[in-house]
Amino acid sequence: MFNSKKYRITVLTSRLIRLEYREDGRFVDEQTQTVLNRNFPSVSYTTTKEDDHLVIETEDLRLVYDEEEFSPEGLSIALKSSGNVWHYTVVYANSDHNLFGTARTLDGADGGIWLEKGIFGEYGYAVMDDSTTAIVDEDGEYKDREGEGLDLYFFGYGKDYAAGLRDFFQLCGSVPMVPRYALGNWWSRYYRYTEESYNQMLDAMEKENIPLSVAVIDMDWHLTQVDEKYGTGWTGYTWDEELFPDYRRFLKNLKKRGLATTLNLHPADGIRAFEVQYEEVAKAMGVDPAEEKAIPFDFSNKAFREAYFQYVMHPYEDEGVDFWWIDWQQGTQKGKSHIDPLFLLNHYHFEDRKRDGNRPMIFSRYAGAGSHRYPLGFYIRSSIFTEHILHVLQQGFLHRG
Repeated sequence: MFNSKKYRITVLTSRLIRLEYREDGRFVDEQTQTVLNRNFPSVSYTTTKEDDHLVIETEDLRLVYDEEEFSPEGLSIALKSSGNVWHYTVVYANSDHNLFGTARTLDGADGGIWLEKGIFGEYGYAVMDDSTTAIVDEDGEYKDREGEGLDLYFFGYGKDYAAGLRDFFQLCGSVPMVPRYALGNWWSRYYRYTEESYNQMLDAMEKENIPLSVAVIDMDWHLTQVDEKYGTGWTGYTWDEELFPDYRRFLKNLKKRGLATTLNLHPADGIRAFEVQYEEVAKAMGVDPAEEKAIPFDFSNKAFREAYFQYVMHPYEDEGVDFWWIDWQQGTQKGKSHIDPLFLLNHYHFEDRKRDGNRPMIFSRYAGAGSHRYPLGFYIRSSIFTEHILHVLQQGFLHRG
């Protein structure tokens, strides 16, 4: 590790280097929402001074730094295997020739979409920017970073993708194994099913020997026609008894059929007064239920999370819901916090589901680097039979025998 009052450089492996710069010198040692572990086995490297520049050499990389604010002229890293050289710069479009990762969502997609940066590049290197992600405090809570600065991870793995992924997982956490049922056939349709019609559909599939492992119930499981004084019915946590007169019986029947069950959630509107759980949640949050004030959604608030899980999620899980389809569509910021609500939803739902000793799983959108720790991901609401879908098929995400 090399540091001064304003910079710190950490050699994690012979091909992975952390680069930090802060005017206030307050470097981050805590975990972040992306990075969990920086304790790597010791690696051999040398340090020298050449023309007033710091030179760090590993078996695979040669870093040259003028020890000033990061700049294209003052900070570079060369790959010894290819001779390709990275210069620090502000990336525009795909000026760094990144090979990209994935996208947050396909909502509204019809043709090409912009993908987020990955850890590999055409020139054998890529940079993961962890400068603005949340940090984890001593209580395990995610907090916004204070101040400004750069916190970069240089990946110089060439075409050794296996080694790059291996070190990425050591840095950012591994991909958990999903439950066995997740690997089977799922039934999902945005349709206003009733308990009777859903069972009739399952009976027909059984008659045709069509195997299923997961029953997906879209948003019509809950009340959607609500008094306009409460807003829309997009968010909901109360079963619609007109469609499912005995939801406990319905969930038990799905279990008898050997199916895992997931329910769709649009949590953005919080817990409102028409919900069956409202009184308990309101009291837990110090709100007088008689006032019928909506309890705002805020997953950065520990008290709200605890009430949400205890009074809303856990009872349904105990009655047969195996995992949740988290359908967050409201962007990357809500309220005063700059932490992505989708990341918090994914993290806390996944961690909470461990409570019963089973292998946890969620079904949600990608919320940035680190999301691989919370499987599974989904894309939704893309136009059907468009150039985009054809492109996906051509790229081999679906293989024909």
